Parts: sequence; structure tokens; C-alpha cells
Amino acid sequence: MEVKHTYNLDLEWQKDRIGLISSPQLNEKVTVATPPEFPKGVEGIWSPEHLFTGAVLSCFMTTFLAMAEYSNLEFSKFDCKAEGVLEKVDGKFKMSEIILRPSIDLNDESKKDRAIRLMEKAEAACLISNSITSSVSMDFSPIQVSEPV
Repeated sequence: MEVKHTYNLDLEWQKDRIGLISSPQLNEKVTVATPPEFPKGVEGIWSPEHLFTGAVLSCFMTTFLAMAEYSNLEFSKFDCKAEGVLEKVDGKFKMSEIILRPSIDLNDESKKDRAIRLMEKAEAACLISNSITSSVSMDFSPIQVSEPV
């Protein structure tokens, strides 16, 4: 694998606080807008804050899936919720924290600790988490580790 990769995006302003993101490398476009918590924000459209949180979440997922495959961890379902926290820090808005809440259905209950360790390793290895100043943490309290029915 090469050491350097580039990911190209284009943004076209549509109207008001709404734009359209596209990439010459992808087929789908994403409508983005100022979130409704801000003046002239728009409800129901992806915001930069959603995309930022989604970048961490999707990186965690892809890193975990690669590690689980390499480690031969068998599971029937994996999902994860994420909460991005936006707050004012030193007078500036900042995405200060991303909280990941993973859930996994294992084929063998005795693999729970191993699955949690792999998720912790995946979060630590996630290139997006390693590229930002926001704190990224995991909350395993709601984790649903169960054998498939």
C-alpha cells in the first residue's frame, strides 16, 4: 500500500445554507447544510458536525472489521452508535468529544472480552481518530453481546 493517498471533494452551493458535496471518485452526492442549532440552520440535512462524527464512526467500523477478520473473531452482527459533542472551548466552537457505543452479537459468549479488546485496539488504530484533536472514547455499558438466535 502506498504511503500517501488523496481524496478529492467538490462543493457546490445550492441556496441559503445548503450545499452539495461530490467527488470525482464517487457516484453519490451528499447534501449538507448548517445544522438547525445555528442561525438559518436547516433540519433534516447532513451537517459538517454529522459528517465529522460519521468519519470517526465509519473509520472505527472499518478498522474493527479488518482486525476482527484478521483475528478470526466470529460474530453475526455488529453496529455502533456515535455521539459527537460540540461545545465552545476557549471561545471557539469545537467538536470536543466523540463517544462510540458498539454492540456485537458473538457466536461464542466466551469471546466477549476478546471482542472488547479488539474494539479498543480498533479505536486506537483508527486513522481518523488519530488525525483529530477531539477526544474519542467508547462506552461499553450498553453493549449487547449475545449469541445469535
